[in-house]
Amino acid sequence: MELILNFLPFIAIMALMYFMMIRPQKKAATKTQDMLNAMKKGDAIVTIGGLHGVIDEVNTTNNTIVIDCDGIFLTFEKKAIARVVTSGVSTPVEDLGTNTPTHTLDETNDEEL
Repeated sequence: MELILNFLPFIAIMALMYFMMIRPQKKAATKTQDMLNAMKKGDAIVTIGGLHGVIDEVNTTNNTIVIDCDGIFLTFEKKAIARVVTSGVSTPVEDLGTNTPTHTLDETNDEEL
């Protein structure tokens, strides 16, 4: 009985370590692996170095990805992808509109400010 009481704090610490450190780390690793496996051509991504681009090709045999960065094609390991920003091309260029303001400073009224 005394032997069990001596090992009880050690067992409690190990259980606490599992639920506070090991389990969340495994969940995050699974989530990251699922994200890497779900990547496809046209996804906008960010690498671990902060490079933004669009996936042009996914090579599953070599675990590499070819990224299009404004006409420059770069090859990265799949592990170098930090996150997927958007999945596929969502908005055609024609639907984006223009970058012109709705009214200028001359048209604004001082009472509105």
